[in-house]
Amino acid sequence: MIALDCYYSLSSPWAYLGGPQLQDIVRRHHVRLTLKPYDFQAVVPQTGGIPLKTRPEPRRTYHALELARWSDYLGMPMNLEPAHYPKGAPTDPNWNKYPGWMVIAAQLKGLDAQPLSHALLRALWAEERDTSKAEVRIAVADENGYDGASLQAMEQSAEVLAVYRANSAEAVEAGVFGAPTFILNGERFWGQDRLAFLDRALDKLRAAG
Repeated sequence: MIALDCYYSLSSPWAYLGGPQLQDIVRRHHVRLTLKPYDFQAVVPQTGGIPLKTRPEPRRTYHALELARWSDYLGMPMNLEPAHYPKGAPTDPNWNKYPGWMVIAAQLKGLDAQPLSHALLRALWAEERDTSKAEVRIAVADENGYDGASLQAMEQSAEVLAVYRANSAEAVEAGVFGAPTFILNGERFWGQDRLAFLDRALDKLRAAG
């Protein structure tokens, strides 16, 4: 089975917008998807990315314009300034790590974590829910057929945190500078707007046997 890795943050609006397309690609190509939440704030400055909050105002306003365009184009609801996305320094530096740790926990249990991941992103970007809160994550997981309490209990286990650190180290090594970044046979595809190229690459791989 072809392996596909997705490096991303559970606060990425682009990961949210790309979720349904990614799920379709995984289904059609029968690939083994591994979701790899990583420490965006620690990795990106090392690899050349520019976090949104540090970009000049013209870049920030264009980012919002592009989000609105893609949300409309894909027919996916989105709040451009979600209530629970910190506008300044977050009061809890782990606010966007908790849901990533829950996704890792689901995968360690052998579960398909993609529906959970998308539900957590949708909760933040479309439903005005605070995914930094344990009770919210548990509810979102339960609503999507997972055992939310069990997954939340694992979030800060040694095993989950070791995977998170490994994902972050791999992201640096692979030259990941944004989210989401898909890696197929060592080739990077950055952003949900590159999913069409990923789809084509998978077509070629399948044709080659």
